[in-house]
Amino acid sequence: MKEKHTLLGWITFLVFLFLLGPLVIIIGASFGPDNYLTFPPNGFSLKWYENVFHVEMFWTSFKISMLVALLGIVLSFLLGIPAAYALSRYQFKGKGFFTSFFISPIIIPGIVFGYGLLKYLVITYHIPIFPGVLIGHVVIMIPYVIRVISSSLMNFDYSVEEAAMSLGASRLKTFFVVVLPNIRSGIIAGILLAFLESFNNVDVSVFMTGPGVSTLPISMLNYVEYYFDPTIAAISVLFMLMTAVLIAAIERTLGLRFFTK
Repeated sequence: MKEKHTLLGWITFLVFLFLLGPLVIIIGASFGPDNYLTFPPNGFSLKWYENVFHVEMFWTSFKISMLVALLGIVLSFLLGIPAAYALSRYQFKGKGFFTSFFISPIIIPGIVFGYGLLKYLVITYHIPIFPGVLIGHVVIMIPYVIRVISSSLMNFDYSVEEAAMSLGASRLKTFFVVVLPNIRSGIIAGILLAFLESFNNVDVSVFMTGPGVSTLPISMLNYVEYYFDPTIAAISVLFMLMTAVLIAAIERTLGLRFFTK
């Protein structure tokens, strides 16, 4: 039994090493003083973190990524909240189909989905680059919004809504005054999760971006093609920190158990 536990411990250690090893290498390389990526670093320097803020391409694409993410949050919630409410509140024919339809963007492989958007939005309908990127990001954000809001609505007592309407409140007023305040934790978690999905997205952005419109992950890919310094490692560490902070905020707000049900 002891040997079995020891073997299981080593297997667990190797799995974590496989998963976390590349992150350790990136973090270590980001502090290297040399003009090329090396691990272990030959010293300690923060100049590559400083260089992140001096590369104009990163600043420009960062602003575009923020704009796309913020606009995408607004649009995905305008579409996702009513859809989540309808799917959670009512029983109707075809409910399973609509549930699968709204979740499908995260089931389809990202490359396939991105190519499909390129073919129909850009090539067929000649939609400008920025609106095309925004549409693509909204589509991939909606499933996360619906999943989170639906999870919150599962714990909502609809008798409270019915009581408000019986006292004279309209259905629309009840929705805004009674329902939404009671699922605010889910809304906050949905905002954070949708922001992460949009800001870190590569699959859709790599097909939809173009001249003058590029998100930060795509600018990072372009930078790697011509430069081999640890700047990319530094900005990757900043990405990891931002993601960790937002995931911690989601956990404190709603709890990650809602995403694994």
